[in-house]
Amino acid sequence: MAQTDNVHAADPGAVLDFLSSAHPFKDLDRGTIEDLAQQFTIDFFPKGTVILRQDLSDVAYLYLISRGGVKVYLTDAEDVVTLKDFRGEGGYFGALGIIRGSKANLNVETVEDTFCYLLGKEVFLELIQNYPKVAHYFLKRFSEDVVGIAYTELRSQRVRPKGQEGLYLFNARVGDVLKRGLEVIAGSETVQDAAAKMSHLHIGSLLVQDQAGNIIGITTDNDLRKKVVAKALDVNTPVERIMTSPVKSISASAVCFEALLQMMNDQVHHLAVESQDKIVGVVTAHDIMVHQGTSPISLFREIGNQPTIEGLYPLSHKVPLMVRTLIEEGAKANNVTRMIAVLNDHIVNRVLMLLEEELGPAPYPYCWLMLGSEGRMEQTFKTDQDNALLYETPPEEWEQIKVAKLYFRRFGNMAIKHLEACGYPPCKGEMMASNPKWRKPYSTWHNYFERWMSAPEPQAVLHATIFFDFRPGYGRAALGERLRDYLVREAPQKSLFLMHLAKDCLTGKSPLTFFRNFIVEKDGEHKNRLDLKTRGLVPIIDFGRVMALKFGIRETNTLTRLQLLADGDHIPRELYTETREAYEFQMQLRLVHQMQMMEAGETPNNYIDPGELSEVEKQTLKEAFGVINRIQGYLKTELSVVD
Repeated sequence: MAQTDNVHAADPGAVLDFLSSAHPFKDLDRGTIEDLAQQFTIDFFPKGTVILRQDLSDVAYLYLISRGGVKVYLTDAEDVVTLKDFRGEGGYFGALGIIRGSKANLNVETVEDTFCYLLGKEVFLELIQNYPKVAHYFLKRFSEDVVGIAYTELRSQRVRPKGQEGLYLFNARVGDVLKRGLEVIAGSETVQDAAAKMSHLHIGSLLVQDQAGNIIGITTDNDLRKKVVAKALDVNTPVERIMTSPVKSISASAVCFEALLQMMNDQVHHLAVESQDKIVGVVTAHDIMVHQGTSPISLFREIGNQPTIEGLYPLSHKVPLMVRTLIEEGAKANNVTRMIAVLNDHIVNRVLMLLEEELGPAPYPYCWLMLGSEGRMEQTFKTDQDNALLYETPPEEWEQIKVAKLYFRRFGNMAIKHLEACGYPPCKGEMMASNPKWRKPYSTWHNYFERWMSAPEPQAVLHATIFFDFRPGYGRAALGERLRDYLVREAPQKSLFLMHLAKDCLTGKSPLTFFRNFIVEKDGEHKNRLDLKTRGLVPIIDFGRVMALKFGIRETNTLTRLQLLADGDHIPRELYTETREAYEFQMQLRLVHQMQMMEAGETPNNYIDPGELSEVEKQTLKEAFGVINRIQGYLKTELSVVD
């Protein structure tokens, strides 16, 4: 048991200085603080020491953290950790157990070498009895703290993270918003019958059945307008002639956020809802919006309805407004970046669709490739363009090659200019479809990747960090998927290339000193600030990429890569959990920082001031940076990297 009688006398002068700036002691009169300082002892706890054990330790002291930090947490009957928190210099623990006269209510473990000032139990009880302000401080903190609730209940069930209760999109299940049961029509019935039934039931869609009762499609009021009325189609036409098939569906147990993302990705407004392998109804975007209030689907529709490219220019500026509520209410960073990516994708797709209408059909099938953070669906509010253009290899005839080059040169150049006007700055490194080097037929792209993996020079490694995260976008997605198939098949066999990638990953060191202080910029525009992206997130992104390539994983999103690596037993489950938590916290910090800058009228960046963080945030960030050393050590061993 770490709580020990092996304590030492503390320097009263040092304790006095500490108490004079610490709540609630600094509000006491000078004489009382001086007398109190005489009562403290000091103890040292090495990193990893469990000072108090939940329900086991007697609490003999109030602990004030002089230097270092601890994590406090509860565990349930299955030893699952809940309510994980961090307390740094100036923080305290032990008060709740003393006041309640109970065993320790929390596990307390040091996360670094830690010194604590200790005030005996009897002295502390006398203090809060004689000084109402001190008692009020601790009691108020208990009521505000998560541990103020009945902790015995927390051991029997996991605690939902703070802020999620009010976030409808992430709590409500699709089955909860179904307005009615299954409404169907036979495929052999007429469109007039379908219109009459929808009008009578006041609904906007019907699922279509075949003679055996199987769901084979869906018809909507939009189908009636565009496929029947607009084209003067005979009202006696069978419904199966105008239905959409197959039906897009989602599980009744999925959260509404997933339904919303699927609708936006598939560009539909209706999803069939499945329960126990049976379709039980239809959920619409309107159903979700009615419950949620403001929804990104409104911006999604506005983008899709824009008839001109110029009309799209101001819409990207609305994206932060749509996701602001998600950030405020505690949505996980990965959900926020996915929403940003879907909205940005829709703007890009609409630009390219309208541009193709303006220039005429392409001479050969093509695929717009999203690179870098766009490819990983990890865009934040600071989003430069990273894209490329891949098209079907023309026949080996100069005329055919010339036609393709001229069309895609014009298409790529105009697309980049329009996207810049939409608010997406051009890439400083010109990794864009306007660069002839990144606007090539499939055969050239195949050769690019083959050369990069076969001769991993420094430039090839640089390209890997951008191009190997590509994601197929607008156009013939099968072209991009074919290139991904080649990469997934060949990369695991390129051990030298993977070793060079791993070696590059090891160059980015954790931004912590030996004494666990933050390493910040020493001068320049960002003096005393820390580059959260380069120093904290990139090492994790690089780790996910090289390990995914090694094991033939085709996903590009960092968290998805990490999960698939853990599911496939390619990395230890514990390392996956630590890395995921470190990544999510840093992304959350980055999003909040950029949102605050935008609302202050500043251009968002990735430089944060550690001095502006709370003690909890500082300690959590230090833990996140500590993970970098662990994943780099694992990578060095796994890929046999030689210094």
